[in-house]
Amino acid sequence: MASVSTPAIIRNALAASDINVRWASLQPGFTVLPVQYILANHLGRKNGIILPDPSPYTAVSTYYNDFTAGNYDICIGSWDTFAARYQAGVPLKYVCSITDANMIAMLAPKGGVDDVSKLKGRTIAALQSTGTYRIVRALIKVAFGFDMEKDATIQNVDNPAASVSLLMADRADAAISWEPNITTGLIRKADLRVLLKAGDVYKKISGGIELPYFGVAIRKELADANPGIAAKISKMFEDCLAGINADTTKAVDLFGSKTGIQIDVLKEAMNSRRLEFGYRPMSDELSRSAVMVASDFLASNGLLSKPIDENFFAV
Repeated sequence: MASVSTPAIIRNALAASDINVRWASLQPGFTVLPVQYILANHLGRKNGIILPDPSPYTAVSTYYNDFTAGNYDICIGSWDTFAARYQAGVPLKYVCSITDANMIAMLAPKGGVDDVSKLKGRTIAALQSTGTYRIVRALIKVAFGFDMEKDATIQNVDNPAASVSLLMADRADAAISWEPNITTGLIRKADLRVLLKAGDVYKKISGGIELPYFGVAIRKELADANPGIAAKISKMFEDCLAGINADTTKAVDLFGSKTGIQIDVLKEAMNSRRLEFGYRPMSDELSRSAVMVASDFLASNGLLSKPIDENFFAV
């Protein structure tokens, strides 16, 4: 009978301790890039996690609702969406932030208004059902002193690309959206410009603190049943974002086509630094504090029922 070497025994023991985790992918969208990078580079297995192919979703509402229902364990989405569901009783933990709110922007023609405050009485195209729209509305109200829904006309749309399309068709004076739709508009119509970036406005009114946007949440049941799993998942995303940022062009060339976004648009969105990956773990006090401060802002403007508490975080 052949003997088994000590390294093989160790490898087998480690493999036996790996944890099966369910996750999902929202398509099309930029978050497909880190998902595909993780799979291609086996970053799950390297961090003690077994990841199947992610469940594919095309509808944002179904994507979040299935996470809420516990149909998968890891979700990439906007932190305020997770915060609202947490406050509604959904058992989840917020693990890390991966982008900031500079990817949320308002576009306007170069020959149109040159200041957001001049949009009073004008038409703004936006997807009103989203938390993103409500955040921008609150930021503009605080920073510029007017309420878009009272002092301007909001042309509601069904998806974030449609607001930019209305602007390009000269059916609105400005449009609110987020990357990569912002870059798509700038490339397709040269006379458009960025009038406002949500992250910049928030920094001015918060004393330089960044406004988180997309991040990673996990089901609390997964964390409770597997002590240390949040740290493993957090490290997996740290490795992923470090790899993407080390060679953005290579990452986009290899995996960008699977996002459903044109390669040149994705590259320009990232080169402009509007779409920028940045790993901020909730085990870090400063990263956690940034989310807490942002939750205070959202609560004070009626976007959350109250500020979040420490139990929201996977620490």
